[in-house]
Amino acid sequence: MDLSDNLADIVGKVGRSVVAVHGRHRMPSSGVIWREGVVVTAAHTLRREEGVDITLSDGRTVATVLAGLDTGTDLAVLKLDGVDLDAVESGDAGSLKPGHLALAVARADLLGISADFGVIGSVGGPWRTWRGGQLDAFVRLDGGLRPGFSGAALADMRGQVVGICTSALMRGAGVVIPGTTVERITDELLAKGRVSRGYLGVGTQQVTLLDAWIHKMNLPFNSGLLINSLAPGGPAEQAGVLIGDVLIELDGKPCRDTDDVHAALGSASTGQQLQLALIRGGERHACSVTVGERPQRNSCR
Repeated sequence: MDLSDNLADIVGKVGRSVVAVHGRHRMPSSGVIWREGVVVTAAHTLRREEGVDITLSDGRTVATVLAGLDTGTDLAVLKLDGVDLDAVESGDAGSLKPGHLALAVARADLLGISADFGVIGSVGGPWRTWRGGQLDAFVRLDGGLRPGFSGAALADMRGQVVGICTSALMRGAGVVIPGTTVERITDELLAKGRVSRGYLGVGTQQVTLLDAWIHKMNLPFNSGLLINSLAPGGPAEQAGVLIGDVLIELDGKPCRDTDDVHAALGSASTGQQLQLALIRGGERHACSVTVGERPQRNSCR
């Protein structure tokens, strides 16, 4: 009974700061009052930018204003006024270990608060999503999320919210967006309504380099990135990059896979020049590219 009562107390405590977000047809998603006047939810659950209402724990339905969303980390930030409910007590996702118990707390239907009890499936270091966003830690739940639980709060056994749940970043499994990531993205969305990421405008495919190239250019690695598409008018096309080039270095560092490109762009700012080393026609070729800002993909569709 002690464990059961403790879990119910955690759900009741966290649930006061969990809201239903009416940003799509039929079933609402969940959201969390992360700061005073600020609600965080999963970006992929919003199907419109205006007219997004939320239902609070006391039953009131109030209007919000979308501050911004980031598809890379699947976070959206909504602003609301005149609400005196407390924000959640945030915890550290870095303290989680595989096998730790956790509670997902949602408010996604007319029945009020809902909870899903489970364990942490796996934990890792910083993780780049397939959408190009960077999470400060990889935390996978043991199993998928029930409908409406994207945007829910994930609480540890101390009742602290360690992150936001989403089903959009990994097929068939729930992933936790760590609280430190939520803080960072929330700051940026509140400040400028979007998250800026570097952009070259290339599509690539990893390829094995020919032995002749490796010996001729004295390369200490055997893979590169074949340029198989170029964004019209994008930074790479403007710099003279051609389809069929093989990218081997970016700003003096090896480019063996797409992670190397993301790492280089992660530390680069829009407008900064980067030096590319390419293989073109069996010869080493160099050019300079000016980093652009990745176009914002609007998930409100």
